[in-house]
Amino acid sequence: MSGTIAFEETTFGDATQAGAAHDGGTAIYDTAGTLIETGPAETAITLHSQSVRDALLDGYRAVRQLTERLVEPLTAEDQMLQSMDDASPAKWHRAHTTWFFETFVLQPHQPGYCVFDEHFNYLFNSYYEAIGERHPRPERGILSRPTAETVTQYRRYVDAAMAELIARTDDAVLGVIAPLLALGLAHEQQHQELILTDIKHAFWRNPVSLAYQPPQAFTREPAPPLDFIGFAGGIVEIGHDGHGFAFDNEGPRHRVLLNPYRLATRPITCGEYLMFMEDGGYSQPELWLSDGWATVQREGWQAPLYWSPDARHESGWQIFTLNGKRAIDPAEPVCHVSFFEAAAFATWAGKRLPTEAEWEHAANSGRCEFRGGFLDRAHPHPRASTAPAGRLQMLGEVWEWTRSGYEPYPGFRPVQGAIGEYNGKFMVSQLVLRGGSCVTPPGHVRASYRNFFPPAARWQFSGIRLAEDA
Repeated sequence: MSGTIAFEETTFGDATQAGAAHDGGTAIYDTAGTLIETGPAETAITLHSQSVRDALLDGYRAVRQLTERLVEPLTAEDQMLQSMDDASPAKWHRAHTTWFFETFVLQPHQPGYCVFDEHFNYLFNSYYEAIGERHPRPERGILSRPTAETVTQYRRYVDAAMAELIARTDDAVLGVIAPLLALGLAHEQQHQELILTDIKHAFWRNPVSLAYQPPQAFTREPAPPLDFIGFAGGIVEIGHDGHGFAFDNEGPRHRVLLNPYRLATRPITCGEYLMFMEDGGYSQPELWLSDGWATVQREGWQAPLYWSPDARHESGWQIFTLNGKRAIDPAEPVCHVSFFEAAAFATWAGKRLPTEAEWEHAANSGRCEFRGGFLDRAHPHPRASTAPAGRLQMLGEVWEWTRSGYEPYPGFRPVQGAIGEYNGKFMVSQLVLRGGSCVTPPGHVRASYRNFFPPAARWQFSGIRLAEDA
């Protein structure tokens, strides 16, 4: 995609994206959300309006089409599955992301817009109390109606209205809806990732072995040696720097004091995690946090989620992937572990998990020269690190647990109104993950991106990176 998006600076909430923090004026972005330049307020969208509209529409269509490609392997019955309270049916994800554009863009800004179905505001609202009552999350899987085909029609209806709005609205309105469009697309990218994590859990629960995509070959090349890189620490700045888009929970940018520390060059592999298991890691209470040990006992955990014993394989274990079951690859990053398991492994290894400030400082240090993989529809599974020994590889492959609780940064203020409800009210009882994964859409994350889950969650593609005091 090419072109730029220009709009008057605004900040937003709900898995939201915020405009750059400049003193008024206009921020100009490319369609990937990268800041190109800024200007005074009087330069708001007036020049090259057609190229701006083309870029907006191209970006909108690209994200919306990817969602539909992700559900192509799924039947209508597959799209109804809800295997646990924390997951949602693929059909619901498709409808909810469409409801977002209908509710926050079309209804306020398209004169005469008629909603597709008046019941959808109840069925597909997620957390927005200010918008009205909503269907209970644990019961999304009982919604046989609307059908998957009706949801397809809903998406086409809203897409046509969005194209009309982008093409024909005046420049002043375009300047208002451009940042709403950007945050709506980022919101949909989050749900693209959830479509895959949720259907993986649903397929795994099926007693018949299922696969989202055909099996893929993998190589058993060894991972590069695990090394640690030192950082001097000191007073450093973290948080979004105001260039490009960011969710509201990534700011404000602020200073933190870091003691000298060392960070592992890559995530922990399945082979290394097997050593922890074979050494009785799941049977030694002294390795575990109290709540973690209680969870292990209650749930009977003996391995990461999606691992099962299989004597046919050398490791004694097989793994369920979106490409079906196969042997464990010792070189690939271990994933689908909880914070409790990550912390226990770190204790066993004589290390610790990094804080999110340490992680972000390292990622922005200029020493993070190698990126892992992001969403690949043919192979939605983490691959072994390809970084040379002694070089940092961060971002991609697996989300990485940190030791930091999900709390507001100093000076954080949630945006007023319904669209600001999402991030702030979840800042309790959750842990921060960093880096993105193999099912995160490319271009969606950055070094300051803060993901968050409860400490026992395992269905996300979550892994382990170690740290230690220098």
